[in-house]
Amino acid sequence: MEHGAVWITYQPNLPADQVDILRKQAQQSYVLVSPYPGLPSPVVASAWSNQLKLDSASDPRLDQFVRYFRQGPQTPEPGAPCTGGTSATE
Repeated sequence: MEHGAVWITYQPNLPADQVDILRKQAQQSYVLVSPYPGLPSPVVASAWSNQLKLDSASDPRLDQFVRYFRQGPQTPEPGAPCTGGTSATE
């Protein structure tokens, strides 16, 4: 997140149509999406020092959050690559 990434997590039992919405977000660079058990709400978007809890992936605030915080002004290392991750959940 210090490089400008936005991490969107969701409860593992989130309906498939909601997960599809989130996967579309992950087609952007610096946006990661993964299931995460025990979340306080169905969807949580996180960026450096910021977090948004949502009841639905279709909430318009999710798009606003991603637009503002993906490579946003809060990023301590803007422009640094966001590479070397994994595509598997452990």
